Amino acid sequence: MNVNSYPMLDHLVAMTDDTGMIQHATHDIPNRATGYCTDDIARALIVAVNASRRPGTEAVGKRLVTIYLAYLHDSQMHDGWFHNFMGYDRTWQDRRGTPDSFGRALWGLGYCMRFAPRDSWCQIAGRLVEAALPHVNDLDHLRSRAYAALGIVHALEAPRASRMALRTALRAALAPIEAAFAAQSVPGWTWCEPVMTYDNARLPEALIRGGEALGEPRLTRIGLEMLAFYARVVIEDDTFTPVGNAGWFPRGGVKARFGQQPIEAAGMVEASLAAYAFTGDPRRLREAEIAFGWFFGANSAGATLVSNGGCCDGIDEHGVNPNMGAESTLAYLLGAMAIAKPSANRLQAVR
Repeated sequence: MNVNSYPMLDHLVAMTDDTGMIQHATHDIPNRATGYCTDDIARALIVAVNASRRPGTEAVGKRLVTIYLAYLHDSQMHDGWFHNFMGYDRTWQDRRGTPDSFGRALWGLGYCMRFAPRDSWCQIAGRLVEAALPHVNDLDHLRSRAYAALGIVHALEAPRASRMALRTALRAALAPIEAAFAAQSVPGWTWCEPVMTYDNARLPEALIRGGEALGEPRLTRIGLEMLAFYARVVIEDDTFTPVGNAGWFPRGGVKARFGQQPIEAAGMVEASLAAYAFTGDPRRLREAEIAFGWFFGANSAGATLVSNGGCCDGIDEHGVNPNMGAESTLAYLLGAMAIAKPSANRLQAVR
């Protein structure tokens, strides 16, 4: 495993047609019957924007940006909310998307606003974000708010951003997470929920990045405390062992060890890099490297999950799930792209 090597995009390209990225795969072959979802394509947009800015992947990255941004443009409804599920026949399968898909749409679009190499792409993403902002305060799940916050942090750095509206929305996104931490955190459980479930590291990451963007160190401090506690839960003898979805981790209970999902490792990578950027503490960088190692055999199965830029769908009690779906592959690519940035530029790059 070389943490400084840029990941292959072969499987991402194989999973993408002219509409979007297929949700699921049978082994490494796209399962077209599963269609597409905003949850995945918002994160694919981040990967594509990164690729479009790098020599060697610039051309494929730009082609993928146009596909994913067009999908998100089509997915936004008249009131600013987003559809999530589209069938392979290009018809929307839902009346309204989920809160998580809304938050992730903002995440991807905010990143596009800030980093897309074409001004037209930045402008389109900005218009979609502006239309969506009034819904941020209506989100009723903490993770949905965290995803939205991550996107808004990036949008704040974009040219011509409506900073007052974005800062207001960012505070609205983060306030319930802060309140939940105050309500749920007790000695021995420095967390914002009574049960750790999925994509856990994105909660402290949103507080760390959002607190810095707003100039509110209280939020960043809470995020760092949460991340430090989470690291103690999931790093065992220098091996990343995430909370499994077969039971989760209730306060006072036992952590489920299966099924382990790639989004947990990717989230830990990016949250730890955010903490490293803020504190300069090399332990946070080490935690990011340990979490990234999960993809390459430093896991409870001792198995490498990555091949040709695709990632297996996780680890259960019977071993590795060999299917390489969109979410798993994007989790790997996001983590790999974050950690591959040169260390000299890492502090600036991850902020």
